[in-house]
Order: sequence, then C-alpha cells, then structure tokens
Amino acid sequence: MTRHDGRSWDQTRPITITPGYQRFAEGSALIDTGLTRVLCAASMEERVPQFLRGQGQGWVTAEYNMLPRSTNTRTARDRDTGRISGRSQEIQRLIGRSLRAVTDLEALGERTVTIDCDVIQADGGTRTAAITGAYVALYQAMKILVDNRVVRRVPLHSAVAAVSVGLVEDELLLDLCYREDFDAQVDFNVVMTDRGELVELQGATEGAPFPRQRAEEALALAARGMETLFAAQRRALGELG
Repeated sequence: MTRHDGRSWDQTRPITITPGYQRFAEGSALIDTGLTRVLCAASMEERVPQFLRGQGQGWVTAEYNMLPRSTNTRTARDRDTGRISGRSQEIQRLIGRSLRAVTDLEALGERTVTIDCDVIQADGGTRTAAITGAYVALYQAMKILVDNRVVRRVPLHSAVAAVSVGLVEDELLLDLCYREDFDAQVDFNVVMTDRGELVELQGATEGAPFPRQRAEEALALAARGMETLFAAQRRALGELG
C-alpha cells in the first residue's frame, strides 16, 4: 500500500533530536518525528517521594501534556477541566516506567528527576516520541552529576526508545502518523532498550481478534526500526561533547 507520506512499510519517519533546547533545565531535548514535535525537559531535586525516604535510592517520574493547539482543534488545558485527563495519566506513567527501567536508582541516590514532556505538535506517536526524547533529556541531567563528581558514572544501564506499529489494511506499518493510526485495525506501542531488551509492549485491536503471529511480527518490525531511534539519540548526545 502507498503510505500518506511516501514511506515504505518498514521505514520510520524522519527524526531529529535537538539537545539542550532549554537553557535552564538540567537536561532538555526537542524531538521532531515527522510532523510530531515534543519538548522534553529534565529537572532534578535533592529529595525523593515520601515512600522512598531513607531507602538510599532515587526516583524518575514524568509529566505529559498536549499544548492547546498541538492538534487541528483546540484542546482544553487540564486546568480548565480541573483534572488531568485519563489519557495523559496513562502516558506519563508509561514514560516514567520506561525511564526507570534503564536507571540505576541506587546509584542515583536520594534524588528525583522529573521529565516534563509537552507536545507542541501532534501527528501520531506522541507517547513514543516523548519516551525517545525524554531519554536524551534524562541523560543530560545524569551527566551533570558526573561532571560535578557527585557520582562516578552516569546512572543509566542502557538507552531506551519507543516506536509504534500498526496493522492497516492487513499490512504492518512502522511508526504510524495520525491518519494511519486512525485507520489501524490493530496498533502497538513498543518500548525497548538499545540492548534489544523489551521494556513494554502495548497492543490492542479496534475490531476482530488478531492472530498471535501478528504480535510477534509487529515486535520484530519495531526492533528493526529502533536502531534509527537509537542512532538519533547518539547523534544528539554526541553534539553536546
């Protein structure tokens, strides 16, 4: 099938990660993937949530938000509704889990890193872009600890990134834009490390059940596309020296 943007079925959207995008954040990155743009900023505090106090380990968490005109029509701010939307809660928990999975929380010590992920423009794959960009912001914040000789090494086990896969007109497609995501019969969000380890697999059908083999094929396709994302992360961090 011909994709909306002319890509092949196994090709990710063009990706650019601009590190250090915000001057005052301990770490930050603007990630562009296709028409989707997400700003990720890391803030570090010398404290941990109450349930971790005295345990000698740190915490990594995330917040996710879509700016009002990141979409075709205005999306109300959470302050207008008086609560965080269920979708935003789900996504920010996913981002937090993904980052904690690759963080050495004991080596971090009793510190909290919060990653704010703000969607500037949405054309599908905002949660996967947020995870991929958030890692770059997190790494920068962790590197400050090394530069200041607070810790000996960056307290991260590996890199982490995420990508979507969807079944559209009975064909698997990598890294869906909004139109493809809207049309997908089945869609997956895959989070992996650069060691090839699986962090999280989210998948669901919009209609009839699908064969288990499709899930295995989707996971394999995602793994193939991950190297493009990890390469973009490495380039971004390399720019910082």
